[in-house]
Amino acid sequence: MHRRPINAEDGPPSSGTYAQALSVTGASELLFISGQIGVHGEGKAPPSFPAQAKLVWSNIDAQLRAAGMSRDDLVKVTVFLSDRADSEEYRAARDAYLDGHKVALTCIVTGIFDSDWLMEIEAVAAR
Repeated sequence: MHRRPINAEDGPPSSGTYAQALSVTGASELLFISGQIGVHGEGKAPPSFPAQAKLVWSNIDAQLRAAGMSRDDLVKVTVFLSDRADSEEYRAARDAYLDGHKVALTCIVTGIFDSDWLMEIEAVAAR
C-alpha cells in the first residue's frame, strides 16, 4: 500500500500536522472505526478533557489492534468536540498520538450524545 499526503499548491495549507488530502493506493483492507469515546471498559467517563482524550485514542488503538492494525494504518480521522474551549488540548493530544503520521482530518464542534462525553472520534484505516 502506498500513502501520499496531498496539499494542493492552489488550495489553503493545512493548519496543523495533517494532510488536506491523502491518496491511498494498493490497499487490500479498509477498517471503519465507529465513534470512540473517552470511557473506561465499565463505561465511566473521567471529568477532565485530557483524561478523556487519552482514553479516546487508547480506544482507537484497541480497535486497530483487534483488526491487526496500528495507528500507522489510519488514513482518515473525524473528531467531534463538545466545546470549542478544548481545542488546544485536543490538538496537543492529537499531535502526540499521531506523532507525525499524516491523515486526512476533520474536527467538528457539536453536541455529543451524552453530556459527560467531551469528545468522540471515528476513523478509517487502510492496509
